[in-house]
Amino acid sequence: MAVRIRMKKLGRRHRPFFRVCVVDSRKPRDGKTIEEVGTYDPMVREKKNRVTLNMERIDYWISVGAQPSDNVATLIKKVKTDTFGSASAPPPMTAPKAPPEPVEEPMAEEAVEEESKEAAASEETKAKESKTEEGSEKKTPTEESAPAETTEETPKDSAGEKS
Repeated sequence: MAVRIRMKKLGRRHRPFFRVCVVDSRKPRDGKTIEEVGTYDPMVREKKNRVTLNMERIDYWISVGAQPSDNVATLIKKVKTDTFGSASAPPPMTAPKAPPEPVEEPMAEEAVEEESKEAAASEETKAKESKTEEGSEKKTPTEESAPAETTEETPKDSAGEKS
């Protein structure tokens, strides 16, 4: 009878758990075992605590001719040499990337600025026309002096240039 030392899968989906068993090689993976000699739980965080093996019984079965599977042979080697390594740390957190600015919006802003300038200019011309009509009715020719009108126009012109 060919005897193997291999893992028998237990647990559930996305939560595996294995028993290290001595099994007849003709039996199915989860079939009847001759002897259970350890466990392997890959979900444990500390690598040293993942494996528990009864090394006395494993050495006995190997001495009588049992062949360990590749995975079990690796586990046996790691337990004998005590070289499990360390669990890797999770990757560092990074800030989310800023979304790219759309190209169309600056054009739309320029159009809005042009429209606002045109509207401001038309309001200024309407205001000037209404002032000149009111001023001509109320003011005498001496009161319509140039300095009075230039003081009113100068702030408007400077405000129009700043925008």
